[in-house]
Amino acid sequence: MNLWIAVIATGLGCYLLKLAGMAAPRGLVDRPLVRRFVLATPIALLAALIALQTLAQGQELVLDVARLGGLAAAVLTLLLRAPFLVVLIAAALTTAVLRAVGVG
Repeated sequence: MNLWIAVIATGLGCYLLKLAGMAAPRGLVDRPLVRRFVLATPIALLAALIALQTLAQGQELVLDVARLGGLAAAVLTLLLRAPFLVVLIAAALTTAVLRAVGVG
């Protein structure tokens, strides 16, 4: 039961945080420093999540060549301006092929 309470509380907290961001006064968001922060925060969080998922396993840093290969494939397809779904498929297939041939 405690797990469901945590799931519901987290979902509610995320919803309220999103609502607070949408309800922020326009004058606050129009300030240059706040605007720069608002635009840069999602990029920084996504980069941190990618780094964590690529280079960490539990509490340890790992050098998983298959994951790094998938990340390289994602970067390459992004540089080629591929749609996001293509980026995901390229990264997943590259990681899967590298694991299948025993790399990583």
